Amino acid sequence: DFHTAAIIGAAYLLKEKESSLGGTVRFIFQPAEESSNGACKVIEAGHLHGVQAIFGMHNKPDLPVGTIGIKDGPLMAGVDRFEIEIHGVGTHAAVPDAGVDPIVASSQIVMALQTIVSRNISSSHNAVVSVTNIHSGNTWNVIPEKATLEGTVRTFQTETREKIPALMKRIIQGVSDALGVKTEFRFYAGPPAVHNDTSLTNLSSQVAEKMNLNIISPTPSMAGEDFSFYQQEIPGSFVFMGTSGTHEWHHPAFTVDEQALPISAEYFALLAEKALKHFA
Repeated sequence: DFHTAAIIGAAYLLKEKESSLGGTVRFIFQPAEESSNGACKVIEAGHLHGVQAIFGMHNKPDLPVGTIGIKDGPLMAGVDRFEIEIHGVGTHAAVPDAGVDPIVASSQIVMALQTIVSRNISSSHNAVVSVTNIHSGNTWNVIPEKATLEGTVRTFQTETREKIPALMKRIIQGVSDALGVKTEFRFYAGPPAVHNDTSLTNLSSQVAEKMNLNIISPTPSMAGEDFSFYQQEIPGSFVFMGTSGTHEWHHPAFTVDEQALPISAEYFALLAEKALKHFA
C-alpha cells in the first residue's frame, strides 16, 4: 500500500536523527479506512493521548508526481448513509388495483429526493443526495410486497448535514401517505467533513515549498475520509499527494508512480520536524 510504504519511509528518515528531534513522533497505521470506522477504533484505543497535532495524506492519481494539494478549511465531505424500506401489498401484475405497489412509491421517492439539494439547500452549500441501489421483486409478472433503497448524503456544512435527514423524512412520509405504503427510514451518520487547521496547513505549505513541490489548492472533494474523526479530537491537516496514476481510486487497474514514494516519505519526515519545532 502506497500510504503505508510512505509512512514507513518517513519513520526510517526520522530514526536516523532521532536524538536531535526534541520530541516524539507517533506513526498511526490505521485499519478499516474504507469502512469509515478505523479512525474511531484508533481513538478508542487511546492512541491520540498526548498528541498535539495530526497530519495525513491520500494519493491523488490525477495529480502528477511532484505536485501536492494543500488547502485550508474544508477539503473532503462528510459521508452519511441511508436505507429506506417501502412496504406495499403484493399482487399479480395483471391486477395492480388489488395491491399497493412499492415500486411506484419507491420511484416517486427517488425523484422527490432530487429536489432536496436543488430546492431546499443554499446554492452556496455543496451537497449531494444519491440513491445508489434499488431492490424489489424477483419475477416479471408479480407486483412485490417490498422495495428497498440505499444511498448516501455528502455535505460540508454542519447545518446542511443536520437539515437533509429531516427533509428526507418529510418526503418519504408524504409519498407514504399519498400512495398508501408503509415506510421505514434509517439514517446512519458517518465521518464528518475533513476541515484543515489553518496553522498546521501553513506548516504543510512551508515544507512543500522547501521541497520545491508544485503546490495547488485542490477543489474540495465530495469523497469522504475518516481522518476527520481525528480532527474532532485534535488539530489536523490532510493533503493530496500526486502519484501520476492512469486510473482513479478503486479502479481495478489502479496504479501509482513509485517515484512519489520517496517524495511522500521526505515530506512527512520534514513535516514532523517542523511540527516539533512549532510546538516546542
